Amino acid sequence: MKRVVREPEAGVVSAGKKTATTTRSENPATLADPAFSHAVIHWQKQHGRHALPWQNTRDAYRVWLSEIMLQQTQVAAVIPYYLRFLASFPTVASLAAAPSEEVMAHWSGLGYYSRARNLHKCAQAIVSAHGGVFPSDPVLLEQLPGIGRSTAAAIAAFSYGTRAAILDGNVKRVFARVFGVERYPGEKAVENELWLRAVALLPDTGVEAYTQGLMDLGATLCTRNRPSCNRCPLAQRCVAYATNRTGELPIRKPKKAVPEKATAMLLIIDDEQILLEQRPDKGIWGGLLSLPEMDASLQPGTTDFDVALAHAIAAFGIPASVEKLQQFSHTFTHFKLHVMPYRIALAQRLQIAGQSSHNWYPAARMADAPLPAPVKKLLLEVFRAPDLLSE
Repeated sequence: MKRVVREPEAGVVSAGKKTATTTRSENPATLADPAFSHAVIHWQKQHGRHALPWQNTRDAYRVWLSEIMLQQTQVAAVIPYYLRFLASFPTVASLAAAPSEEVMAHWSGLGYYSRARNLHKCAQAIVSAHGGVFPSDPVLLEQLPGIGRSTAAAIAAFSYGTRAAILDGNVKRVFARVFGVERYPGEKAVENELWLRAVALLPDTGVEAYTQGLMDLGATLCTRNRPSCNRCPLAQRCVAYATNRTGELPIRKPKKAVPEKATAMLLIIDDEQILLEQRPDKGIWGGLLSLPEMDASLQPGTTDFDVALAHAIAAFGIPASVEKLQQFSHTFTHFKLHVMPYRIALAQRLQIAGQSSHNWYPAARMADAPLPAPVKKLLLEVFRAPDLLSE
């Protein structure tokens, strides 16, 4: 089974049935341990997961799609998106040819939207530069948009049997506990050491089962909280288990204060349509539709608020009423965003300029719009609530 949560990572040493053409040569013999991979492979075949939608296939497109979706996202959340993507884009060529808005709409709600933009770019690169065929060499895969070293290895291993090492967040946790790593695995020096070990532990055969086994262990047994050490095939060699330190290892990332930001979102409504704007490709919610924004520190009823509001909507219409809605917050990886929404009814709508990034969107299509999840939730609540559109 694929891991429950994956981290986007930053190439790959590999050799064997399919061999990566790489110059990386770190593979210290002192770290090799065939018994380790044997235990993982034996356990995976007996107790691992074998029936997820992206398993039991050598289709590199399907493997790649699942690997990208599973970065930073739980399996249960990924499955419906994965199936929906395949239904709409059954091949890499169909995904490459799709409009970006359609791709983003299919991704809406899955989060980490740079993945969707890179997914589309990668599909186009596969078609244009590789004839629609994913490379079997992870070093070549790593050169494609959105594919890091561990993801490249997983795609190559599952699709072509390439002997290449993975090191995602779950594997780091397994290694940190089994080998008693006393420093934070996210530190570059520590991560480099873990890559050396990951490469050295690769089996000569059975790389698919081994790779899947590492993922399964991190996802189902060696979990962050309450690991099932009594069922783990590596328990007898695990430093954390032997020293009763599974709660301490891996060492946690040093905590920093979470920055907080605020914005005001404008729900400009007219004739059961809402004004939406296309966000820039870079930044939060990149490439998605969202609501126009303004300074959150301004208070309704003040001159500064009225001036800012008039400026924000001057190109779209004249406001008839302004209603302050319930504030909500949304937590990103690196900061927390506080959103103050305002519902604005127009007395008169103006024609939008042809090159504007803003468009009027019908309420009836809101559920399928490529919107960030918290914005979509807000709009669905507004449009479904009684009397909100009755003016």
